[in-house]
Amino acid sequence: MWTFMLLGLLCASASASAIQARSSSYSGEYGCGRGEPFSHSGLQLEGPITAIRVRVNSFNIVGLQVRYGQVWSDYVGGKLGDLEEIFLHPGESVIVVSGSYSNYPKTLNFVTDEGRFLSFGKDTGIMLYAVPLHPNTVLRFINGPAGLFVTAIGLHWDNYPRNC
Repeated sequence: MWTFMLLGLLCASASASAIQARSSSYSGEYGCGRGEPFSHSGLQLEGPITAIRVRVNSFNIVGLQVRYGQVWSDYVGGKLGDLEEIFLHPGESVIVVSGSYSNYPKTLNFVTDEGRFLSFGKDTGIMLYAVPLHPNTVLRFINGPAGLFVTAIGLHWDNYPRNC
């Protein structure tokens, strides 16, 4: 009897892990990849992405900072350029990221599930278009390397957090 219960629990646990694994995906890395690595993977536990700050100059995405729930990530990148900031509406999520890059990201466009198009930077270089592999998943966190600029960007997709 105990053997069947234990076997049932193991199967349920394995099934739950398989379902979770199929909901996450990764897009990137877009850019040259030189610089000090950063990752916001731990911050996704604070909640969904609720705001984005991007510093841009005439040529590149210079810096980046993202708010997860009510907690801002550390700022990464350089200090020269204009700082732009956009707040998402409550419950709103990023479902597409497009833009351009060459050695460094040049443009980042965030498209939300409410149909908003949030654009940062100048549109030159190789086009990028990133979407999650699985339906009903959203942008959960960002990673990449940075120095004087954000030199590359990676995008991690998963389910919208249930507790928000």
